[in-house]
Amino acid sequence: MTAPSSIATRPVRERPPSGHADRQVWTGWGFLAPFMIVFTLVFLAPLGYSIYLSLFRDRMVGGNLFVGFENYQRAIADPQFWSALGRVTLFLVVQVPIMLGIALLVALAIDSGRLYGKNFFRISIFLPYAVPAVVAALMWGFMYGDRFGLVGNINEVFGISLPSPLSSDLVLASIGNIVTWEFIGYNMLIFYSALRVIPHSLYEAAQIDGAGQFRVIAAIKLPAIRGALVIATIFSIIGSFQLFNEPSILQSLAPNAISSYFTPNLYTYSLSFAAQQQNYAATVAILMGLVTMVIAYAVQLRGLRKDA
Repeated sequence: MTAPSSIATRPVRERPPSGHADRQVWTGWGFLAPFMIVFTLVFLAPLGYSIYLSLFRDRMVGGNLFVGFENYQRAIADPQFWSALGRVTLFLVVQVPIMLGIALLVALAIDSGRLYGKNFFRISIFLPYAVPAVVAALMWGFMYGDRFGLVGNINEVFGISLPSPLSSDLVLASIGNIVTWEFIGYNMLIFYSALRVIPHSLYEAAQIDGAGQFRVIAAIKLPAIRGALVIATIFSIIGSFQLFNEPSILQSLAPNAISSYFTPNLYTYSLSFAAQQQNYAATVAILMGLVTMVIAYAVQLRGLRKDA
């Protein structure tokens, strides 16, 4: 039996020479090289050096001494570290849901099509994110002042005595207000961008079925932007554990309310530059990185399971 002419005349595909394949591999690495160089210099190298520092202790006589995990044992037993970690955890539990909830409501309102001047509101709400954190902290700090700021002026005009937002009992809530004001627009933009890619056919089908606005939000919009909610939550968790700018700026205005270990990052900064304990500061930074990574990964894993 003879093979059909279509098979017999089919050309045989030749393999590219090995040199051509090697050139393709090196071309790919050439595109990755700029990123890998920057990633190594600004992330891997500092991380490796911090781990190296955390395994030593600097002595006045004798230089650095290898101590293994002794610094980590000291940090685990350090009450100031746990106080700072508990404070940012409380900040995370209270501030992040409020911020994301307001951002989600604003995004849903703008996406509804029933808000007049939505472009103006979108830009206005996003505008505080363009203000540098240092400027925002200084601005709010002077408004919080009871002797020279807005609170002090209100007390003087109305003859009342409002509690100072920079007191020990209210300073954490005041910082939460600053962070919320700064990042509502950023998270709103994430949610609004996710809402804009939902197919309009789903809305048309819901309208045919007689679904109201709340039913559309619950059954279509919120499930469709679950990925964006997870991403915004992860970013907010990381930002909460990295809280530094606002308490650092307000510390000069409220020295009795904001201690050197008010947040883990502020504690690390004080250890490194004020107490000259770079080894222990690196240890605290490594531990906070591990805590942040574990919690962010848990949130991401939970979000992926819901999507599945």
